[in-house]
Amino acid sequence: MAHHYLIGWELGGGLGHAGRVKPLAAGLHARGHHVTLALRDLVQTRRLLADLPCPRLQAPVWLHRAVGVPEQQVSLPEILMGCGYIDADAVDALVQGWLALIALSGAQALVVDYAPSALIAARIAGLPAASVGMGFWMPPHQQPMPAYRDWEPIAPGRLARAEQLVFDNVNRVLTRHGAAPLAQLSHLFGGDMPLLCSWPEIDHYDRGNTSGDDWLGPNYLPQSGRPPQWPAGQGPHVFAYLKSTHPDHVAVLQALVSLGCQVECYLPEVAGGKPPPVVSPQVHYADGPVDLGQACARADLLVCHAGQATMVQALLAGVPVLLLPMQAEQFLMARQVERAGLGLSAALRRRPTDFKALIQGLLAADAPQRHGARAFAERRRGFTHDTQVQDLLARLERLPRA
Repeated sequence: MAHHYLIGWELGGGLGHAGRVKPLAAGLHARGHHVTLALRDLVQTRRLLADLPCPRLQAPVWLHRAVGVPEQQVSLPEILMGCGYIDADAVDALVQGWLALIALSGAQALVVDYAPSALIAARIAGLPAASVGMGFWMPPHQQPMPAYRDWEPIAPGRLARAEQLVFDNVNRVLTRHGAAPLAQLSHLFGGDMPLLCSWPEIDHYDRGNTSGDDWLGPNYLPQSGRPPQWPAGQGPHVFAYLKSTHPDHVAVLQALVSLGCQVECYLPEVAGGKPPPVVSPQVHYADGPVDLGQACARADLLVCHAGQATMVQALLAGVPVLLLPMQAEQFLMARQVERAGLGLSAALRRRPTDFKALIQGLLAADAPQRHGARAFAERRRGFTHDTQVQDLLARLERLPRA
């Protein structure tokens, strides 16, 4: 029986969100279902989603500066405060936008990637809802929810106060619309069907195998692209996916060259026409995204900013990683990867960072991270992107009510 799914993305930046929902939208459509997408960003996702035969609508999003929110948020509730949840009327406005999309689309089920306002709307509308995504926005069920900037001192009671404020505002909106209130705020993020697409080794909150969660593995869109063009030479092969906005991207490339590495580098700004930051016959700059499967099949090391899709594909190939996180979510994942013995996080070192020493250590034949990455790949040998998508689709097909 065909159903109509509304797939929504509300919070967070980058193409990763759209990349994660694309296989689900395509798979549901291929199985005969109707799919409507409601996206935070219609412009940047246009090319990525161009081949999807699904209507794409603008998701209701917060466009203003929230007054009274800590400048440096330390928890998921504080992030929500900065996205309008500091005020019940603002939450209600976002929720009513989602309610209108649900009504206009005629959806029979909701699937979200980081879209709490959509989940509130689904609860009000009596629409079955699934939440698919990383551990960061699928937090453990504890009160208060954990801090993600736990390396900084946090004033006593701060986490609880922020969570209570957001919790009260969400329940005010639910009550206004005649819906049952939440028992605790963490229950919001999973909807009726929480699909935690992660593993303990890369979980932001380090909740471990004993948490009782159903670990489904990372969901991502495998990056297709050009075959890598490795420079000629006998040195170690290193694939680097870097961005010039990271202050150490030049230092990393210089360290790789000084160690005699043969580097295939995708640096989007260079692909877009900017001059290369380091000019060397040992570095080839790709003019577009590189096929990670082919790159990891030859690489001895991968360097990136701890984006899940890039990092996971390296680890599944048994390749250790050097991680240069650029924001808190990436920092947490990079820290967890180091704790699991799969790579190193530059963010855990004092600046200026000795990248030459870090890279030498990771390239050593007896490096524990090399053994750790190979063991990880062996543990996850049965995991493939295609089989995971089919598993998620089978679960989502059980979501609509008859």
